[in-house]
Amino acid sequence: MLPLLRRPVLHHTACRRSFHAAPTLRNVRGGLTNMLAGDVPPPVQVNSITQEGIQLADGLVLSSACIFLEGKVFLWEVPTSLWSGWTKQHLGIFEVVVPKPEILLFGTGKSMSLPPPGLRTYLKQLGIQMDVMDTRNACSTYNLLAEEGRRVAAALLPYNLRSWHPQNLPK
Repeated sequence: MLPLLRRPVLHHTACRRSFHAAPTLRNVRGGLTNMLAGDVPPPVQVNSITQEGIQLADGLVLSSACIFLEGKVFLWEVPTSLWSGWTKQHLGIFEVVVPKPEILLFGTGKSMSLPPPGLRTYLKQLGIQMDVMDTRNACSTYNLLAEEGRRVAAALLPYNLRSWHPQNLPK
């Protein structure tokens, strides 16, 4: 066996700076500051999703299908049966909006269900990528991408699909 060779350890005292050249990343309350976000958070943020509907950060509960687009919420009339009777007219809003979103997050309710290939092809022709997932994950992903400033839209189906017409909404 070879003897272990050791190098002598030299102890240096490092020169430490007592000041910071850049501002700290802490705000007045002691939390972290998001350097990427502007002063105003995105106008539409989802707080939670329950059996009653999609609850926004401002407390409003949307009990029917909706589309989040350009910081606005649109109530969305869709067939009450998932994918039965769906046509490209149900996504017609994306033909007229400018600028078009980079990505459409499609929340299909409590569980993920793939749409008919024609709907995905239609959106691809418009230059919009479609990601399909359950509504809870679609809401979470929307919040994240919107906060990053991405051009994102969300088409969300609540857990209990119902029409947005006043006579069909709970009182």
